[in-house]
Amino acid sequence: MEKAYKFRIYPTYAQEVMIRKTFGCVRYVYNYYLNKRRTEYLENGAAIGYKQCSADLTRLKKELLWLREPDSIALQASLENLQTAYDNYFKARERGDKSWGFPVFKKKSNNRHSYTTKNQNGTVEVLDKHIKLPKLGLVPCRVSKRLEGRILNVTVSQTPGGKYYVSVCCTEVKIPQYIKTGNAIGIDLGLNAIAVTSDGYEYPNHKHLNKSSKKLAREQKKLSRKTIGGGNYTKQRIKVAKVHERIAAERNDSIHKMTSELVKNYDMIVMEDLAVTNMMKNRRLSKAIADASWGEIKRQLEYKSVWHGRAFLQVDRFYPSSQLCGCGYKNADVKDLKIRFWVCIKCGMEHDRDVNASRNILREGLRLLALKQVS
Repeated sequence: MEKAYKFRIYPTYAQEVMIRKTFGCVRYVYNYYLNKRRTEYLENGAAIGYKQCSADLTRLKKELLWLREPDSIALQASLENLQTAYDNYFKARERGDKSWGFPVFKKKSNNRHSYTTKNQNGTVEVLDKHIKLPKLGLVPCRVSKRLEGRILNVTVSQTPGGKYYVSVCCTEVKIPQYIKTGNAIGIDLGLNAIAVTSDGYEYPNHKHLNKSSKKLAREQKKLSRKTIGGGNYTKQRIKVAKVHERIAAERNDSIHKMTSELVKNYDMIVMEDLAVTNMMKNRRLSKAIADASWGEIKRQLEYKSVWHGRAFLQVDRFYPSSQLCGCGYKNADVKDLKIRFWVCIKCGMEHDRDVNASRNILREGLRLLALKQVS
């Protein structure tokens, strides 16, 4: 199994210069061959693949000597990323999926930069307080976890706030399996409580963006008064980016704690397959939905379940989980989000909207699992 470990690095001035040069060269190679592939297809109808671009890169490095400075493997990885972008686009077209767009040029003005290099013959090595990287040597690093397995590749990145990170991808990692509990749980995601379980427990929505909204607005107001491109503008932009980074870090921390607890305590987790992209089109709720990060919750539950041998299921997004009573009666009025409690007119059962939804989601998940086992 593969697993990535992310650490913060503190490069020296010379190392930082080389990292920035690598960012620029990787971006140039990607844009150069994207333009070349597009031009060849439009003018000659010829399709150029990764192999032709890789062979031509040798010629390009003889013409542009500054391309020899950075790590050569990072330049090759840039061509692989371009090929992956093409593959994803055409596969999405075959599926009829319009979410994948045609590959676009990388902007120099983008405040997020990264490059990937592979571990060849021990060129990458993680030590106690340093990490060894090609062309950089020993880079001071805050190694917060002990690495397991064999290092495949490393991605060096820079955040808009100016911090540098390294993500080390390892293979042959043995992840411990949790003890079977025999418990199953249904989860209903929401905004008042970020998640309500079929056991009746509510995970609070900390609303990290809302809590920092005043500070963020203050820093953004200062940024709007600066001249774009100036030194003061750059300094203030970094301050705004750091506020955003802190909000994201707090949100990610709380989600990790919640998903880890669920995966540890339950053998089977069931949730709704929400169309988050479509729900974000609601002007009144889009900001709150984005802050709740339902998509990230689903992603973490999915891969953590695979890691630890748990079952993860999703019920259809059109399943009326909040409208159904255990006796089978369906109350269509519960479509109104203002209705938080309701009473079944058939059996007299009182329902909390979210708890009832999570129980119905669990019930539907067990039914789907039974059908899958039979088939």
